[in-house]
Amino acid sequence: MGLLSNRIGRESLKAGDHIYSWRAAWVYAHHGIYVGDDKVIHFTRGRGQEVGTGTVVDIILVSSTPKRSNTPCPVCTDETSDSSTETNGVVSSCLSCFLAGGALYRFEYAVNPALFLAKARGGTCTLAPSDPDDTVARRARYLLSNGFRCYNLFKSNCEDFAIYCKTGLLVAEQGVVGQSGQAISIIGGPLAAVVSTPFRLVTTNIYGMAVMAVGVYCASRYAADIGNRRDVVKMEVEDLTAGLASGRICAVENIAQLVAPEAEGPADATATATLAA
Repeated sequence: MGLLSNRIGRESLKAGDHIYSWRAAWVYAHHGIYVGDDKVIHFTRGRGQEVGTGTVVDIILVSSTPKRSNTPCPVCTDETSDSSTETNGVVSSCLSCFLAGGALYRFEYAVNPALFLAKARGGTCTLAPSDPDDTVARRARYLLSNGFRCYNLFKSNCEDFAIYCKTGLLVAEQGVVGQSGQAISIIGGPLAAVVSTPFRLVTTNIYGMAVMAVGVYCASRYAADIGNRRDVVKMEVEDLTAGLASGRICAVENIAQLVAPEAEGPADATATATLAA
């Protein structure tokens, strides 16, 4: 992995890779899982819409979204023709349609802390290790048929989907930001500005303030990375979709172990976290 860029050529792709492509003006990146045979499985709002918040922010996001061609792609199927796709938002596209004219990048896993912090913008790498490639591709194909939660730009987006496929990890606490490095970066910037403001009492030097703000921003990214967080659970894809169907998934004290509510044992199997769709 390069220090400045994760850009790769198509010839180096392998099934199970987490890939992404920056959209116009580098406003955001769209993420997916390459499963081989020129196919990418990725998560959208449904009907092929990559992003959306329901707020004025959409004006900026939609303006950076690639223009959809009126001519159906001869390689991949038209995702809008499948009613199940419109419901769960997980779609399969050919690599060219996924890239939409953009460059190809590969998301990196198990990077060392120094390299992680050197990547100033989130959404390119994580400290967390990846599961085997065949497991990753199997999860992605399973979710293509069964769906993946409800789309939310900050809590459950395309990057969250790809990270789950690669690691099997999901954020357990409700009301908190998901695994997405992009979302953490968006939140971390203003947070750094707010937290560093009190340091004006220590120094009024503009360069000193800038260094402090950058330090707070990097620290927030590092602490919130899925490789460091403690509010995550390891969940098999079959358990995820079954739990979402029932509307409830419980995690026992050992966050790496999951049990269905009716399968809980005595009081010592007290649930400590709940995932909601």
